[in-house]
Amino acid sequence: MAAVPGRADDWPQWLGPQRDAEWRETKIVEKFPAEGLKPQWRAPIGGGYSGPAVAGGRVYVMDRQLPAGGKNPANPFDRAQIPGQERVLCLDASNGKMIWHHDYDCPYTVSYAAGPRVTPVAHEGKIYTLGTEGHLLALNATDGAVLWSHDFKKDFNIPTPLWGFAGHPLIDGDRVICLAGGTGSVAVAFHKDTGKELWRALSAKEPGYAPPVIYTYAGKRQLIFWHPESVNSLDPETGRVLWTYPTAPIRFGMTIPMPRQAGDLLFLTSFYNGSLMLRVGPEGPAKVWESRKISEKDTDGLHSVMSTPWIQDGYIYSPCSYGQFRCVNAATGDRLWETYEPTSGKSERWGHAFVVKNGSRWFLFSERGDLIIAKLSPGKYEEVSRSPLLEPTNRDPGRPVVWSHPAFANRSIYARNDREIVCVSLASP
Repeated sequence: MAAVPGRADDWPQWLGPQRDAEWRETKIVEKFPAEGLKPQWRAPIGGGYSGPAVAGGRVYVMDRQLPAGGKNPANPFDRAQIPGQERVLCLDASNGKMIWHHDYDCPYTVSYAAGPRVTPVAHEGKIYTLGTEGHLLALNATDGAVLWSHDFKKDFNIPTPLWGFAGHPLIDGDRVICLAGGTGSVAVAFHKDTGKELWRALSAKEPGYAPPVIYTYAGKRQLIFWHPESVNSLDPETGRVLWTYPTAPIRFGMTIPMPRQAGDLLFLTSFYNGSLMLRVGPEGPAKVWESRKISEKDTDGLHSVMSTPWIQDGYIYSPCSYGQFRCVNAATGDRLWETYEPTSGKSERWGHAFVVKNGSRWFLFSERGDLIIAKLSPGKYEEVSRSPLLEPTNRDPGRPVVWSHPAFANRSIYARNDREIVCVSLASP
C-alpha cells in the first residue's frame, strides 16, 4: 500500500498514514473519564463531510460557505444550482487558530449539498484537495498559495456525480492518483509537483465514489479502482489495465467504501449490491462468494453504505445497510452477530460509524457524535467506554448525523460537524 511520509503522530490523509484506518500511536486511554471527554480547543467551521488531515503541527480541512441569507434546499435531492464558496482551512493543531485559508467560488449542483466530501492530503510541503464540483488543487502548505489546479468537469468533459466528486486522492511516488470519470478518464494520474497529466484509464457511465488504493497481489503492486460497472487493477506507474472483473451495475453509482485486502482476498461492499469477495491470483481475480438481499433491510453478508470495513483475523467488521454493525466470516460471508449500538442505536437507513483500530481495540465514531472504545471479536461486540464528542448537526438524511471521518494524531482526535472542529486529547494519564 502506498504510504504518505510524515511524522509518526501525523494523520496526513484519509484513513491515516498508511490509508488503512489503523492508529499506531501508543499511550492512549483505556477508558474515557467519568465526566466525559472535554475538547482542548474548538474552532468554527462551515458545512462539509471532509475529514481533517493532521501533519506537521497543522490541521487541514475543507468546508463550504453560503452567501449571506443563503441556504441549502429543504429537499437534499434537489440539484438546483446553489451559490457558495468552498474553502481549504489550515489551523494550528495545538490551539485551533486559523493560519491561512484559501477560498474559491463553487456553485453546487449536487444532492446532499452540505459541503466538500474529500479529506485533504498533506505531502512534502503541499496540500492536495478535491472539491465537490471537481476542483483539484495543489497548495503550498505554508501559506495556502495555489501551485497548480485542475477542473475535472472541464478537463474531462464530465458532469458532476449525484453526490459530487468524493474519491480521496492517493499519492504514489510522483503521482497524484484520482477518481475522475467519463470515457477513458475514470482513473487519472497527475505529477504531484507540476499537475501535468501522466496517464488516464478506464471508462464508465458513472465513476462512483470509492477511493483508489494500492495493494500487492501475486508479488505485484496493483492499483485498485472500483466503479459501478467493474473492479479493476492498474499498473500505478503507467495506468495500464492489468485485469477487470465486471460486476452488476450499482444503482446511483453507489460504490463508496474503499476495497479491502486480506491476504490474497479483495473485499467489496455496497448498499444495493451487497458484498463480493474475490481471490486475486497471478491470472487475476475469481469470485469466492457474494451476498444476497431480499430487501434493503433483509440482507445477508454486508451491505455497507459509507464505512470502509475492517478485516481482522479472517472476520469483517462494519456497519450494514440500516446501521446493523456486523461481524461476517471473510471466508464464507456468514454473519456471526450484529448490533445497532455503535451506529444509530436503532434501525436507520444508512446508519453509520467510522471504524479505526488502535492496538487490540477499536475506536468507533458514531453518526450520533459519540466516540466509543470497543473490542470486536467473532464472539461478540464488547463496548468498553463511550463519550459524547460532537453534536450531530447534519440533517440531510432526515435525522441529525455526523458523517465526517475523524483524524487521530498527537494522541488526540480531531473531528468536525457542520459548525465546529474540535480537538480532544486521548492520551493516557
